[in-house]
Amino acid sequence: MAQDTVAEPHFLKEFQELEKADERFQYFFNTSNRYVKNSAYDWQAMVNKYQSNALKVNDSLSFMKYRIMQAQLFYDLGDYSKSVAIAHELYEEWEGMDVKFKSVLLSLIDDNYAKLGLYDRQFDIRNEKRELGLSDKVVFYDIYSNLGLHRKAMDDYIKETLKTLEEHDYYGQAEYHNNVGTYLMLDMSTPTALTYYKKAEGFITIFLIDITRQKTEQELNKGKLLKGIINGNIGKCYARLKEFDLAIPLLENSIATIEKYNTGNYSTELVMNTLELSDCFLQKEEFEKAKELLLKVVAPVSVENVLRRNGLLAAYYDRTKDYKGAVDYLKRNVRIRDSLKKNESSMKKQQLAAVAGQEIEYSKKMMEEQKRDLEKSKIDLQAKEERINIVFISLIFTLMGFAGLVYAYIKSIKNQRLIADQKQIIEASLVEKDSLLKEIHHRVKNNLQMVSSLLSLQTKNTRSKSAILALEEGKSRVKAMALIHQKLYQNDDLSVIEMQGYIESLINSVQSVYKKGGHTINITIDAEGVELDIDRAIPFGLILNELVSNSFKYAFPNGGINGEGEKIYIHLNKNGDQGYFEYSDNGIGMPEDTDLEKNTSMGIRLMNRLVNQLQSTLNIDKTTEGVRFWFNFK
Repeated sequence: MAQDTVAEPHFLKEFQELEKADERFQYFFNTSNRYVKNSAYDWQAMVNKYQSNALKVNDSLSFMKYRIMQAQLFYDLGDYSKSVAIAHELYEEWEGMDVKFKSVLLSLIDDNYAKLGLYDRQFDIRNEKRELGLSDKVVFYDIYSNLGLHRKAMDDYIKETLKTLEEHDYYGQAEYHNNVGTYLMLDMSTPTALTYYKKAEGFITIFLIDITRQKTEQELNKGKLLKGIINGNIGKCYARLKEFDLAIPLLENSIATIEKYNTGNYSTELVMNTLELSDCFLQKEEFEKAKELLLKVVAPVSVENVLRRNGLLAAYYDRTKDYKGAVDYLKRNVRIRDSLKKNESSMKKQQLAAVAGQEIEYSKKMMEEQKRDLEKSKIDLQAKEERINIVFISLIFTLMGFAGLVYAYIKSIKNQRLIADQKQIIEASLVEKDSLLKEIHHRVKNNLQMVSSLLSLQTKNTRSKSAILALEEGKSRVKAMALIHQKLYQNDDLSVIEMQGYIESLINSVQSVYKKGGHTINITIDAEGVELDIDRAIPFGLILNELVSNSFKYAFPNGGINGEGEKIYIHLNKNGDQGYFEYSDNGIGMPEDTDLEKNTSMGIRLMNRLVNQLQSTLNIDKTTEGVRFWFNFK
């Protein structure tokens, strides 16, 4: 027996069957998947028709409602300038509009400002929504992220969102973890971001399969779309970690899902996933697949996506030996970057200063409002206390009143005890969490020491000098990593490592292996007050281990240069998001014909890869007084 099939709704047809502009307005903005059968261009033609009819009969209110629909359609098509221009015209003449219309209009202007990079103007719109009672407060975290302060944005977002997030709101939990993962990925913390995205995937899966809660078709489609976006984010993480075979199927699935459940809307995620997938195919040398995807991205809209698409096309033409095409796309990027350099940096600084000033003023205003509310509450409380006193005097002479007061007192004592017990449980849980983290780092350190001991045993059973040397180098690198975890479990703060003490400990460890009789190396360490997280500290420690080991082994066969003694200088500083590292010695230096990029030694290749993990490039200066290594990092 054939099963009955339910036909998909024809939203544009149902829209036409409605008679009043207000009904069509409500239907349009309450139908998120309106482009399933008809594109935004089809809707635009129909809305244009109704708008013209309203103008002919001089129905200004209906005309305005069709006009805001046009603005939304231009936004859905990615034409943000046209969308915000229409919205501004309506904003100037919105007297007499109802609250629903004002809410839609202000949200649309806010969204357009975000897409156009006019972040300092978003505050005025959000503040107006708050004053109209359309939102509780003005939030800034997405604006700070757009201005490049992703960590601050994430901290503010977590602080605001966790207050309202419910444990069994699986869709909200998925959205929350996905957003935190995005802030981390923007901050170049890809492994940590991947952890949050996988949590988000787990929550959205539970939301979709949860049969205990009834869900509308629109809610299900919304959940499936979010799952597609999360899969794309996981794929992007794997791509950045060079796990292309894991990334490709996730990105392909994400693209198909977004195209299915976001039909007709312009999607930044769709563009970014398509570009990431084409990059994966380029890395795997599947050039035709990469080109097909790049040509599919016809309107990246954002400057970052335009630059990336041009860069990938240049890489494609370079690898397929079409050097003219490669040069053409590289020149396009140079022109775009040149134009951006003139205005973008100063504009972002101005916007950041404006937004920060607005947030300070807003915070002051909120504090003043809270102060006024507190004073009002105090007055109300005093009035309430006076009334209670009158009632108390009236009821004090009755047994029932006395019993009620005793009951209230006992209940208050029980509540206080309950609060105290809960506070004690929370504090014990936090202490246990810190203890467990320290135990994990302690065990990792012990395991790495075990590896070092095994390498020492292997050294004793090996006769080959080259093999012994390789094992000793490996043991030194393992010790450098073990020292990181030792410093972590010894710290009160488990998230960062104080680098001055770590470098001193690492130098002592290397000295104990390579110290030469008759020579005392003067080592200067300048890293006071610098702290790094574990993602940066491990590659940094391995780089420093290589440099110090090389200085001890090769730099000082006959003492320092010109009889000045053996000297090593280590400098590390970090100011905000920017860091700088410099290492130099006054030894014999490197041979004149040494090419850092082509050097095949294990140490140089390892240092280059580790510096790449820090999003930087290793530089070397060969001087008459030895050698100098340096790089900048984030």
